[in-house]
Amino acid sequence: MNAFVRWGSSAALVAVLLSGAPAAMAAPIPEGPDAASLPVYSGAPATAEPVGASQPPRHPFMAPNERSNLHDDAYQTDAYRTLGPLGRDVLKQDTFQPNLGECASITFDRQGRLVAVCVSVAGPTLAMFDPATLDVLATYALPPRDPATLNSVFTSFGGGGYFYLDDQDRAVIPTTSHHILVVGETSTPGFALEHDYDVSGVVGSGDSILSALPDWSGRLWFASAKGFVGTVDPGTGAVKSYATNEAIGNSFAVDETGGVYIVSDGALYRFDAAADGTPTVTWRAGYANIGIAKPGQTEKGSGTTPTLMGRDYVSITDNADPMDVVVFKRARTVSGSRLVCTQPVFGKGASDTDQSLIGTDTSMVVENNYGYSGPSATQNGGTTAPGLARVDINPDGHGCHTVWTSQERAPSVVPKLSLGTGLVYTYTKDPRPDGADAWYFTTLSFRTGRTLWKRLGGEGLGHNNNYAPITIGPDSSMYLGVLGGLVMIRDRVRPTLPPGSGAGARRARVSLVLHYRRGRTRGRLRRVCARTSPRAVIGGRDRRYVRRVDFSVPVRRRAVTDRRAPFRVVIRRRRLRHNRRYTVRARIRLVGGGRVTLTRSFRNC
Repeated sequence: MNAFVRWGSSAALVAVLLSGAPAAMAAPIPEGPDAASLPVYSGAPATAEPVGASQPPRHPFMAPNERSNLHDDAYQTDAYRTLGPLGRDVLKQDTFQPNLGECASITFDRQGRLVAVCVSVAGPTLAMFDPATLDVLATYALPPRDPATLNSVFTSFGGGGYFYLDDQDRAVIPTTSHHILVVGETSTPGFALEHDYDVSGVVGSGDSILSALPDWSGRLWFASAKGFVGTVDPGTGAVKSYATNEAIGNSFAVDETGGVYIVSDGALYRFDAAADGTPTVTWRAGYANIGIAKPGQTEKGSGTTPTLMGRDYVSITDNADPMDVVVFKRARTVSGSRLVCTQPVFGKGASDTDQSLIGTDTSMVVENNYGYSGPSATQNGGTTAPGLARVDINPDGHGCHTVWTSQERAPSVVPKLSLGTGLVYTYTKDPRPDGADAWYFTTLSFRTGRTLWKRLGGEGLGHNNNYAPITIGPDSSMYLGVLGGLVMIRDRVRPTLPPGSGAGARRARVSLVLHYRRGRTRGRLRRVCARTSPRAVIGGRDRRYVRRVDFSVPVRRRAVTDRRAPFRVVIRRRRLRHNRRYTVRARIRLVGGGRVTLTRSFRNC
């Protein structure tokens, strides 16, 4: 996904957003004339239905997962363990930033403050915001926009959007001047430059640095629009590069094995570093491409940043018609075919995306952006082709299938998944014959694709997100950069974190109960005198967060594993000895990574 701010080519639209100067105190984004007549909320609050997924490893040189970059982690999963809003008395707040522009790429420092790169017509700015009030706490001017790009400012996104926050709360930012800056925080609060890496010897005039990320050794990688892939030794500043000779339009992903996954207009690559740091192609996999940039794309190829799934897979979309979700095995070497599946989504003649896929171990959510050619495409009641879809890898690891398709219309947002709530969060705009431009935060069930609730983000051009991502904060607030500045929504009462999901999570309320049946009467087992075998069952208020249970039961040599509710096991009574005491043990794994061990004892009579 090209999740950065894509300013458009209409000077008239830009002028609307440049009337006035920014203030430190947050002021609301001006609404359009039809705002008062629009429904603020529809649907009903959701009940959390957690989704199980393995957690990407914490990158040693990046801020914690979900806080380090716009795709959440080094795997670029776009999936949070943090709960997003459930839709209960949803509050909205926004801040008008006409000179800062759209604050799309958002990270969070150790104090929970927003650190974002905001982009205006003049160029990008590093900014710090209070997470509750949205007041501007500090800014740092980055190199200005190249005047040669002013005629394509809605689609020019190199030079700051794909920045990341490192493990020391420093923003690592590719710039329009072909440098990579490392900007630290001061105590005031404020920003100060700490390092400046010059890569202009590789990324020259007419090119731009799209993204920069570290590998697991701390080596800095970057990719440019003209297809250069490079590394920087952070100690010496030495630069090494490789020319793909293919345009690149997205960020990239890195994993703990040393793999760097980059998609060009021609292929998906895995790079690894040679001994001297030179990028080396480990494998290259082509994909279907009709060779044109469809409406809604900025490149003649895949519109996605590669998404790493669990320990085995990497997924993108291609540029076929209709578009496909494509999954490959990502290891250095594989037996058999590297291609896992090619699954078509949406309709022929109306399918493309410029957004990264949401990824779990075996599931992906893809969004259709067909028809979004810039902000004017969604003005005066206009919108884009419908479609979000969930695609799963088949259980045997061969092929994929579509689980559901939603008809919601999300023109250009990067959708996100909260594993804790089981909700997909997107930003939609329905067609309206009255010409109103109503933008809504919209939630879908990850399991079924059903729309659960919508909350009005705002009306008019200033609330168009123009490719910015949904971002969920550490306190479950949800943020979105829009052309007018920044919008936040949250439940009035913060949702409860699932047990075991991280710092501050509560202890799981689960229980292990032994049942026996005597005729039609069920009761708790004290002495097994019935003719039927007793059962061990997981209960308690938080049993919906249970992902797996390993039961150790009497007279069985191996644990019995259950991965589906209601999580139970039968104890064969015929193997129990008379008047002997036995113990049942349940080792419970929870969504979010928590673990609980429970035991119950009984005497057989």
